[in-house]
Amino acid sequence: MRQYLQMARDVHLLPKAHLHLHFTGSMRPGTLLELADKYGVHLPEALSGGEPPKLRATDERGWFRFQRLYDIARSCLREADDIRRLVREAAQEDVRDGAQWLEIQVDPTSYAPRLGGLIPAMEIILDAVESAAADTGLGIRVLVAANRMKHPLEARTLARLAVRFADRGVVGFGLSNDERRGFARDFDRAFAIARDGGLLAVPHGGELSGPGSVRDCLDDLGAARVGHGVRAAEDPRLLAKLAERQVTCEVCPASNVALGVYEKPEDVPLRTLYDAGVPMALGADDPLLFGSRLAAQYDLVREHHGFTDAELAELARQSVRGSAAPEEVRRRMLAEIDDWLKG
Repeated sequence: MRQYLQMARDVHLLPKAHLHLHFTGSMRPGTLLELADKYGVHLPEALSGGEPPKLRATDERGWFRFQRLYDIARSCLREADDIRRLVREAAQEDVRDGAQWLEIQVDPTSYAPRLGGLIPAMEIILDAVESAAADTGLGIRVLVAANRMKHPLEARTLARLAVRFADRGVVGFGLSNDERRGFARDFDRAFAIARDGGLLAVPHGGELSGPGSVRDCLDDLGAARVGHGVRAAEDPRLLAKLAERQVTCEVCPASNVALGVYEKPEDVPLRTLYDAGVPMALGADDPLLFGSRLAAQYDLVREHHGFTDAELAELARQSVRGSAAPEEVRRRMLAEIDDWLKG
């Protein structure tokens, strides 16, 4: 195995799209330390100790702790310069990992109070994305995400906001936070607004809850992609439905293990989804909290699931096909994936 890994192609050089990356969670740990010092924010040991925090979110207490850490990190983003720095550094990290396309997910209500309101916050975020794309050469677009812990009326407001900025780089509308709370159908009108405005529906499902939450994303929200979706592996009929509709699951194996959804990397049902024909886009989710970025997900799949380079190339293709990238960008990336595989 060691000899095989030495001979294997470098996954950092494999062109890929990154479709599951949360805004605050993309931050570099060193940047968080600097911003916390700048604003006098006390960081708990879990965020300042130099190692990813020990998390387990399969119960309410564990999820609350995860959200608390995330909220503390988010409180360190207070000025437009902080937003620009975060997006630029996230883009640099993705380029280093071989990404040529990034769709970063953000709930602008989290930043609006410190950035002058909802519309100014969106403008600052989108300006930062445009600048980072120009500086790094990475194609970057934005997914606006509603919080399922808040009222569905807020989600409708965010859906209208997302549509309003569709010509500025917003390509999708999501739904994040604890999927065990509430019902997907409560947000159906928000997703209808987004879909009618030409945006992709990209809700979270099938991580903390079972396959029923994935089914709800498809049936109630018209999902074009599903954030995570791994629990679909527990329902063969649902797998067949995802494969038939070619709904991409944004699978984040390192975070699945870090949050206790699965005990070990080899327990994540990547093979089950892949063999069933379900498209997947590997994602890093929240590198700040989980300790690994995009290329590490491909290394994990290779090491713990025995994916060959040809299969890794197919995963990269699936990430491109599941993205909102323009057709010419897709064609170029798919050709470069073929070149990587040829050696």
